[in-house]
Amino acid sequence: MNESIRELFPALRRYAYLNSAAVSPIPVSAIEAVNVQLKDVSEHGSTNYPEWVATKNRSRALVAEMLNVDPVNVAFTRNTSDGFAAIAAGIEWKPSDNIVTFHREFPANFYPWRSVRDRYGVEVRLCPEREGRMELEEFIGLIDENTRLVSISAVQFSTGYRADLERIGEAAHAVGALFAVDVIQGLGAMPFDLPGCNVDLASGASHKWLCAPEGCGILYVSDSARDRVTPSLVGWISVEEPWDFKDLDQRYKPNALAWESGTGASSLFYGLEQSLKLLIGTGIGLIESHLAELSDYLCEGLSFRNYKIISSRQPGEKSQIVSVKPPEGQTSDDIFKKLESENVIVSSRSGILRISPHFYNVKEDIDRLVDALP
Repeated sequence: MNESIRELFPALRRYAYLNSAAVSPIPVSAIEAVNVQLKDVSEHGSTNYPEWVATKNRSRALVAEMLNVDPVNVAFTRNTSDGFAAIAAGIEWKPSDNIVTFHREFPANFYPWRSVRDRYGVEVRLCPEREGRMELEEFIGLIDENTRLVSISAVQFSTGYRADLERIGEAAHAVGALFAVDVIQGLGAMPFDLPGCNVDLASGASHKWLCAPEGCGILYVSDSARDRVTPSLVGWISVEEPWDFKDLDQRYKPNALAWESGTGASSLFYGLEQSLKLLIGTGIGLIESHLAELSDYLCEGLSFRNYKIISSRQPGEKSQIVSVKPPEGQTSDDIFKKLESENVIVSSRSGILRISPHFYNVKEDIDRLVDALP
């Protein structure tokens, strides 16, 4: 990657930062933009409010470009959990329904469905994990004529397993089920074509691979899903003419924008816009290729050490996240602390080390990690 990109991330001066699956550093261009908006409010109050809204809408358009969808199908929430909770609350469930998902999903993509199970008696079917991956046919085999919703992460947070969204989407639509995807561990690191994969609903957020401030959640609702999911978290800007305060009987917006209930943190969208422009300007396809090269390089380096790679490295299943099991007699927490003491930043998750480089990383960062491992 271009050295000028690394210069935008001050954290890289100190750390071999390999933890973007948790939180990515924010580029200085995004920080400066956030400060511009805050300074504007300090000096001018609400005078430039239209520009705050315009910045939010430009950010929306950039997110839509990355997902290959129309901007009106993208709503901003607070986080990934809010998006799935809103979906769960907007469907009229019946006890005979079932939801199909993966046993090792991140809780943001499980607790909303558990709530549906507990409230309505809906069955939640969990496909098991097998050696760091999911058997696709086993997952699809759980889908039947009573399946109301299928939900999966594009990339699993713990192992980096990459799902075949197109195959799963086809299977969901074959029985008339909605297909929901957690995109947080892929958006910014790989291209998406949600319509091409029959995705009806998607949720994600800004603080991982988008390298943006926390607090910008992303909810995608397709046109067809808009007719089947009722907006449940609504407010004054959810309606078609929000500035018409006298008409309290007006209709909700006919797209995903109905899920935006009120004003948000405008300064965060200033930062988000700059981070999105940086990613798109670099090229998402180029970023994906760079991360494939780095993750392969990492696995090659680990092959000379006594660490077991948990992540699937099969074509179509591998991603930019590589998780490894420590050698016998060592714990992931102890190794994490040792690495942190040497300014090498990864994650310890349930007994494994999770390593997640991004487009600002180089092979020298991987070398620092491998050399620092006990």
